[in-house]
Amino acid sequence: MSSPVTDSPCRQVCVLDPVTELCIGCGRTSTEIAGWMATTAEERRAILAQLPERLARMTDRATRGGRTRERVRQRRQPDG
Repeated sequence: MSSPVTDSPCRQVCVLDPVTELCIGCGRTSTEIAGWMATTAEERRAILAQLPERLARMTDRATRGGRTRERVRQRRQPDG
């Protein structure tokens, strides 16, 4: 049986906010994400306790410069 302490908070949205350098899905840093399996239960609890506050201060998509369909189309069009 899994435990909230051992479960990853990953939401399968692995994109780092360029301002906060936190994952926009779960709120962890890239170092925390990469080392999750090696962290102790105590370290995980400490990280999990910080996530709600981190996610609350996350920048919005417009501020992050999130891609829009138009930007994607422009990038795909050949120059010239």
